Amino acid sequence: MARYQQRLEKSRPILDLFSERLNEQKDRVLPKRALGKAITYCLNQWNHLEAFLLDGHLEIDNNRSERFIEPFVIGRKNWMFSNTQRGARGSAIMYSVVGTAKEYGLSPYHYLRYLFETLPNMDVTNKEELDKVLPRSTDVPSICKVPGKREANKKIVPKTQF
Repeated sequence: MARYQQRLEKSRPILDLFSERLNEQKDRVLPKRALGKAITYCLNQWNHLEAFLLDGHLEIDNNRSERFIEPFVIGRKNWMFSNTQRGARGSAIMYSVVGTAKEYGLSPYHYLRYLFETLPNMDVTNKEELDKVLPRSTDVPSICKVPGKREANKKIVPKTQF
């Protein structure tokens, strides 16, 4: 709630001034020029720009997302050499599992080992049982957790994400 209030007090006036300037300038510049295109783009995306003001839990930037997808960008060239589409899909799934484990403060090695030992012995069609082994679960053994890693991310990531 405090972060939300601070954003309204500090960021809202800056965004209002920026919006005012954009609207002033849009009629003064040629729409086909780079500045005209930039102003039009910014005004068309305005609701996305100010979305962080709606909820204090929302991040102000996408740095966390960028860090999360970095391995995919790096791995993209490696996937070109996957022999099959199925192999490339398997690699992408592993990147996703490892990235999500890291976001939840888990050691990828220990978490994957836990999954490889647990999944063969359970009914993976049972959603409740499967939820118990997801990175967000409180049932994941402490051996999988990285000591001293903050667990604040657990509150931010929606339950529908893996």
